[in-house]
Amino acid sequence: MHGINDSIGRLGLLFALLFAILAARTIYVQVIEGPSLASDPYNPRAAYLAPYRGAIVARDGTILARSSPHGRVYPFGPSLAQTLGYVSPRYGTTGLEAVFDRDLKGRATANDPATQLQTLFGPPDAGFIRGATIVTTIDPRVQSALYNALSEHARAAGVVLDPRTGEVLAIASVPSFDPATIDKLFTSISKNTQSPLVNRATSGLYPPGSSFKIVTVSDALDAGVVTPDSTFVDTGKLVVGNFTFHNDEGEVTGRQNLTGAFALSSNVDFGKVALELGVDRWFDYAARWRLGEPIGFTLPTARDRLPNRAEMSPGILAQLGFGQADLLVTPLRMALVGSTIASGGTEPRPYLVRSVRGRDGRERTLAPPAPLANPIPGSVADEVRTLMEAVVTRGTGTAAALPGVRVAGKTGTATLATGRSHAWFVAFAPAEAPRVALAVVVENSGYGGVVAAPIARRVLSAALARQP
Repeated sequence: MHGINDSIGRLGLLFALLFAILAARTIYVQVIEGPSLASDPYNPRAAYLAPYRGAIVARDGTILARSSPHGRVYPFGPSLAQTLGYVSPRYGTTGLEAVFDRDLKGRATANDPATQLQTLFGPPDAGFIRGATIVTTIDPRVQSALYNALSEHARAAGVVLDPRTGEVLAIASVPSFDPATIDKLFTSISKNTQSPLVNRATSGLYPPGSSFKIVTVSDALDAGVVTPDSTFVDTGKLVVGNFTFHNDEGEVTGRQNLTGAFALSSNVDFGKVALELGVDRWFDYAARWRLGEPIGFTLPTARDRLPNRAEMSPGILAQLGFGQADLLVTPLRMALVGSTIASGGTEPRPYLVRSVRGRDGRERTLAPPAPLANPIPGSVADEVRTLMEAVVTRGTGTAAALPGVRVAGKTGTATLATGRSHAWFVAFAPAEAPRVALAVVVENSGYGGVVAAPIARRVLSAALARQP
């Protein structure tokens, strides 16, 4: 009996020793090796930080993205998918989730021995702190109005800005996807030929069509090539070398002053204006508008594509006067063009994030970026503002009119080698004291005045209902 008790005692000591070794090893890993393991990018423990990722909110505090024990939640779903982006352990991060990833990430508390012991023996969330909150410039009401209007079409995009500051009030791209389902549906989404992952608002490159006449007329007025009293005669076609240009549907606008030519969107007249401006001045003004240069936006943005100067011809130059030839721009760029006129000749630099609210409650306000450029003087901007108002009151953009509000706008119908035209509308309001500017494009849909102008009207109405 005594021998049996001795054996049990030795076995108990062995188990006690093994438990002590296991406990010592666990404490060593947690306390001593914790700091290096925590910083290892391949440490699966990083997955436990996901529920502590910070939120992304609208300007009024509305939640746009937040974390939960079951994954990242995006209350606006497809509306802001390309802008907010997604977070996936398999497919990485995109959008604002990627740009502000370091701020948003949850953190383990300091890796000192006492804290590590707290993590080991404390409650489930011991040792973790939530990431920062990203406060955007997005206005939820304007965002919903923009996305809902664009969603009535197969492929479209738009940007809404406050021209006084460059704040992005809304930005949308259609088709879209639900970022909360990215892990499950990434393969099918990425293979979709309609490219829902692409942010058309910032990366879609399109010929601007007649919406670019805003730039053409601004440059021509500043250069003295035209004046508000200039007279044009549109006979229905313009022959330049081997090129023959017409207006949409073969329209003939006849004799018009500058306001009439702009309001009725005569390609014939603006082809002549571009020829008078000349190649050298066209490129000089393009540089003043910073066309083709980086915008420096919060999100990755495609650069405009300009024609090759060495290959310029009179026929190409004439087409540039009404936004065709080898000219491609993003909706964001055209929103900036409208904002430049709205702000009196200063081209604002757009931005999407107001501040970062730290885990300690302190808010780091991001200073508004410096303007992009001053391409034209205020006097020219005022003259163009008047022309753009005429587009809405008696020209091709009457579908954008709002009762009791002076709206300034410009239609664009960008023709393509094959397929239907892209429909554009660029606008701002109220014209006398602009608080909102926008650009929308609807792919392969027809005329800007028929398709895009009504979208602008709906979005402007929603934007003007917000507080100044």
